[in-house]
Amino acid sequence: MREILVVDDELSMRLGLAHTLREAGYAVTTAETGDEGIGKIRCGQFDLVITDLRMPGADGFEVLKAVSETSAEVGVIVITAFADVKSAVEAMKCGAYDYLAKPFDPDELLLVIDRFLRQKSLGEENKILRGRLAEHEQFQEIVSAAPSMFAIFNTIKIVAKTDSSVIIYGESGTGKELVTNAIHNLSDRKEKPFVKINCAAIPKELLESELFGHEKGAFTGAQQRKKGKLETANGGTFFFDEIGDMSFLLQSKLLRVLESRSFERVGGTETVSLDVRFVFATIRNLQEEIRKGNFREDLYYRVNVLPIHLPPLRERAGDIPLLVRHYLDHFCRRQSKKISGIAPEDLSNLAMYPFPGNVRELRHAVEMAVTLCPDQIITLAHFPAEIREFVATSRDAAKKGVNAFLENHLKETEMEAIQKALRETGWRKKAAAEKLGISRETLWRRMKEYGIYGLSD
Repeated sequence: MREILVVDDELSMRLGLAHTLREAGYAVTTAETGDEGIGKIRCGQFDLVITDLRMPGADGFEVLKAVSETSAEVGVIVITAFADVKSAVEAMKCGAYDYLAKPFDPDELLLVIDRFLRQKSLGEENKILRGRLAEHEQFQEIVSAAPSMFAIFNTIKIVAKTDSSVIIYGESGTGKELVTNAIHNLSDRKEKPFVKINCAAIPKELLESELFGHEKGAFTGAQQRKKGKLETANGGTFFFDEIGDMSFLLQSKLLRVLESRSFERVGGTETVSLDVRFVFATIRNLQEEIRKGNFREDLYYRVNVLPIHLPPLRERAGDIPLLVRHYLDHFCRRQSKKISGIAPEDLSNLAMYPFPGNVRELRHAVEMAVTLCPDQIITLAHFPAEIREFVATSRDAAKKGVNAFLENHLKETEMEAIQKALRETGWRKKAAAEKLGISRETLWRRMKEYGIYGLSD
């Protein structure tokens, strides 16, 4: 429960605020003077202080100073007479979160409190996440504090010390290559070659030569011997990205390599021995590809020794604030910009977006926002159109849902009032209509609409 301190020398204001806040679910402590409030601030643990500005003895400015000296995380809302708004603005310059001029609507105060506490919660969450993230310095490139990712970090530490094959499953943009980097960097082979190849990016007729190399004269244009990528990786780690896109014919040759740890160059007869740790990655469901006849079942059992499944960003949306801050710092340094952050409400809205392109899409979105932002604060307006449109659509849907709820609630209230008036008047419609302050015709229409039937006048 959030703790709020109310400091005001007016008894009625103090009691009224305490009642309003307790009804809203907050724990409330009150102080009659600024000096009493300062004493409680120094001894207590408060999330928020609401203080009058003008009080005998220590005033609201001194209360504000005591808060700033005690904790930077405690917010202060200043309340003051309308004629003294200028002083309240001055208090905000000194660190107050907001001010309200008397008289004010209690709901207005609750909205200001809710806005502050949501921002405070976000800051506390980010602080916790950054602390947890620091526990995993080995994975500096992988920015996450999600429990599911921590489990993967622990798996990486274990498999990195073995020579068994690892396969990483995940949607595009989830960080499969970054996990491969971590496996290599934590392994005993980290000082040895680290070679990568994307099976989907190289034409299948060239991929064999890229992997195995070739002898002079092996095919038209082969004017000299060329070592393949497998040979250059000897002693180190070899990463097959998008292994599910490898041609069926080449899969059989890879199977032989995994079984014998040797191969021959294209057009050659010399056997090359291989000491390599293999890591594979794919966005495909390999078991489904086997059923379709696109992937060899025997190769599947060779590559699927130690599987790692990376969750999409939509399943770890709590990482979005961390990732935004990480990429914001990165692109600000690259572009020599001084942007302090993103508006809290817009950061919350950003977490609504499912990011089908995962972390890669978020990275590009933040780069665009940094590039387009002319001020110190990034807003949703600086992000790609598809994100803005999704958030706008989600807001409209939520608003319609709220409106529908309110409409249904009003209808239920009206129906109950009509039934009560009819009961109290013995179902005399004329008397019930007068009691409700409506015409008899209107009452009749409402009864028909709500299906209320009873005795006739």
